[in-house]
Amino acid sequence: MDEMTLAVVGIDFPNEDKARSNRRFELLASSAGDPVSLRPEPRNRHDPHAVAVFSARDVQVGYLSAERAPLIGARMRRGEEVRAIYQGMKGSVAYIRVRFGGGEPTLPVVAASSPTPVEDDFHPDPEGPDWGA
Repeated sequence: MDEMTLAVVGIDFPNEDKARSNRRFELLASSAGDPVSLRPEPRNRHDPHAVAVFSARDVQVGYLSAERAPLIGARMRRGEEVRAIYQGMKGSVAYIRVRFGGGEPTLPVVAASSPTPVEDDFHPDPEGPDWGA
């Protein structure tokens, strides 16, 4: 089992669907712990390693960062079970919590002393060999 926090970028770009749905609005309508889905886009014209992130309501909210998408996509292609939940948003980046190997991801414990825990305590996990970087 691996669990990590990942950045979701591109949240201020409009979607290309007929309604031109708003990614940031969709994230603001989401709650920490809501399920999200990850969808590799090998035919993405900008990045063949792109992994799109969709809300529980099936609205695209952005992409995994270009630094993490190749690794996550490779693990998904190998057939590893993956589940993800919305974690929070700060500025122009949203964060999701991803778990490989079965089970539900858990939100990190927030320090009780933090004045604004929803925005100040969500940061991507550092890169390293502990999760396959």
